[in-house]
Amino acid sequence: MKSLPANHDPGLLVGFSTNDDACVYKLREDLALIQTVDFFTPIVDDPYQFGQIAAANSLSDIYAMGATPNIALNILCIPSCMPPEDISAILTGGAEKVQEAGAVIGGGHSVIDPEPKYGLCVSACVDPRQIWSNAGANPGDVLVLTKPLGNGILATAAKKDHISFDEFAPSIQSMATLNKYARDAAIKTRVHACTDITGFGFIGHTSEMADASGCTLAFAAKDIPLLDGAYKLAEKDIIPGGAKRNAEYLSPKVNFAANIDSPLRSILFDPQTSGGLLISVPEADAHMLLSNLAAAGVQAAVVGNVRPQGKFPIEVY
Repeated sequence: MKSLPANHDPGLLVGFSTNDDACVYKLREDLALIQTVDFFTPIVDDPYQFGQIAAANSLSDIYAMGATPNIALNILCIPSCMPPEDISAILTGGAEKVQEAGAVIGGGHSVIDPEPKYGLCVSACVDPRQIWSNAGANPGDVLVLTKPLGNGILATAAKKDHISFDEFAPSIQSMATLNKYARDAAIKTRVHACTDITGFGFIGHTSEMADASGCTLAFAAKDIPLLDGAYKLAEKDIIPGGAKRNAEYLSPKVNFAANIDSPLRSILFDPQTSGGLLISVPEADAHMLLSNLAAAGVQAAVVGNVRPQGKFPIEVY
């Protein structure tokens, strides 16, 4: 397959070159259009919760760019045998999250498919001078994570009946929570770079930020928040196939200290659905950011710092 072209249109402010969370196209000096699209198969059994989580995941890329969504289009694939009430529940869950985001559903498209899939194409308008990117992290910055890791492992365990619904419920709540509240808190500080943690896992998305910024990101393993039960499940090797694929591809990008054990490494490679934002801010702004996040009800943590570019994009100690 041919490689994707580099950004060649002067209006394309953010495209393929930095592996950012969404594309940005400048319409005029004070106005740019952000667009993103995401959809996937059910990660939970309940169709309403599936709709909520899929919508929150799709909207997240807009928040990772520092913007707020304006309009969304449904993308829906449904088996011909799916009950109408389940279809309605998926769309209702998605629509309620879009409404919570302050955006509107403008339509969409559906097709018959053997396996259900749902998500959104989302657009936002923003002043191009206010866009966040994953390419602006500076040495000396502090790195803040706004959601705990491990929801891919917990979802795998739930599908195999290794955990109860009650044990899985906090992960569902986390996945269905919009990153709107983290974004709204963070815009009051000087954000140098931002990304959301999704399918490539913590290591994948942080390494993209490191590469795009020309820096090394260093993380203290003890400070990285984990969902309850994720570590014990990883100890039992209950991890999704995506985590193993991420590890195969991304291991050359990370230097783990000798004390970082296999279960924790698996969690750091675990593909997340609707994960949190990783925000890079000057050290002087870190206290304000954490205070703003706490006031917004976001349980965030300082997880690392930005260093001059070293041998590895990512260091975990």
